[in-house]
Amino acid sequence: MSTDKGGFRSSDETLAVENQVTEKPSTASVPPTAPSRSSDNAGAKENGLYWDGYLEAEYIDKMHSKPIRNLRYMFFSVYRRLFGITFAANMSVFIGLTATHQANTGKIAYAIISNLFVSILMRQEYVINTLFSIFTAWPQSTPLTIRRISARIFHIGGLHSGCGVSGTIWLILFVAMGTREYIHGLSPISLATVVVAWVILGLLLVMLTFAYPSIRNKLHDSFEWSHRFLGWTALALVWAQVILFINDNRKPGEKLPHACKHNAAFWLQCIITLSIVLPWLRLRKVNVRAVTLSKHATRLYFNYTRPGTGTAIRITHSPLKEWHAFATIPEPERDEFSLIVSRAGDWTSNVIENPPTKLWVRGLPTHGVLRVAPMFRRMILVATGSGIGPCANTIFQGRIPVRLLWTSPNVRETFGNEFVDQILRYAPDAVLYDTRKHGKPDLVKLALKMVKEFDAEAVGVISNPSLTAKLVYGLTSRGIPAYGAIFDS
Repeated sequence: MSTDKGGFRSSDETLAVENQVTEKPSTASVPPTAPSRSSDNAGAKENGLYWDGYLEAEYIDKMHSKPIRNLRYMFFSVYRRLFGITFAANMSVFIGLTATHQANTGKIAYAIISNLFVSILMRQEYVINTLFSIFTAWPQSTPLTIRRISARIFHIGGLHSGCGVSGTIWLILFVAMGTREYIHGLSPISLATVVVAWVILGLLLVMLTFAYPSIRNKLHDSFEWSHRFLGWTALALVWAQVILFINDNRKPGEKLPHACKHNAAFWLQCIITLSIVLPWLRLRKVNVRAVTLSKHATRLYFNYTRPGTGTAIRITHSPLKEWHAFATIPEPERDEFSLIVSRAGDWTSNVIENPPTKLWVRGLPTHGVLRVAPMFRRMILVATGSGIGPCANTIFQGRIPVRLLWTSPNVRETFGNEFVDQILRYAPDAVLYDTRKHGKPDLVKLALKMVKEFDAEAVGVISNPSLTAKLVYGLTSRGIPAYGAIFDS
């Protein structure tokens, strides 16, 4: 992940643990407007810190043997399972058609457009929000087994990538078969159709190369630009391809508009185009009120909408150049929301040093991993550094009892007294662990201690990718539902 972009996390979640913040919790009381919480000794023991002795405590053993755990919880993640199922289904049809010699450019064209259709819709904000709303609609009385599975909806990126790769493989077959048919005159396919198909294939291969996780992490700007500009170019060329292919195969005497009207690929392409254009129709420049928290962080306030639980927005100075996703933080006592920008790159540094008065936004607030929180009766939230942003959204919404574990050094110095005090008003039993004073904690054991004492049903993790993976694995392998944003969520 880029430290400035992508996903549905706050800006610098990808900072290393050493660059994260916190201190011993305040014992401030809950105001009348704040939701009530179970105190659990307000995050501290009377004669010592909350975490005293946690390393020596007995904890739940991991389930299964290590090879099985690694296969189930790491190699076969839900994201990879969705990718695998999608890819395997496509390849089964692919092999079946080619092995029985039933493949033709017409059938292949439908396979291509169908995969592109699903792939693009899995990245459409309205579709994402709808899927999250459906999968997180279970009442808390529903068996935990159902809720914990349904909460994995944020892995839908596996469908996006699975269909994208599959569609590209189908396009390779289309190009090969179409070229052969044109050269030998075996079908009415035109040279223009074949040439356009070759160009589209080249664009998709470049996009897939930059989307490969290791390349995407190292060259995130290139990934973003390739997906945007090559994607738009490919969209226009697919339109040309669809029209050309329909024209090549229309019946004698049939008008092209009539052939398009009765062709499913044409209507799928219409929906694809609408899904890509729609967020840009909501492009606008909005007023921003910036409050400098420190030389490391700034809080930006907006009032153009009211975001819901577990949402993020994308902001920028230059709509065609780059976009940066930040978790929204509702303001319970004011008709506005905010977000935290922490220093994590050139763009965030510029925002901190030169606070903006206006920024561009597009689309609508989009659900992320912590949208699943209201499904659970009680939840532990683990945040490191500016990962507090997404957690603050859930805390301030007050829809369920939560307990916060926030680790980092110098939290007040970095995020300011006002924000920290606001967190403690709504989560008075929060455990704030200063890594500068106490060193790096074993977050898995500390989270297990909190789960047991708080009787939590699940854990939400907002941290850098490696620590998130470690925590989610350490908890889920012990049978505790844990959810943390993945690189493609």
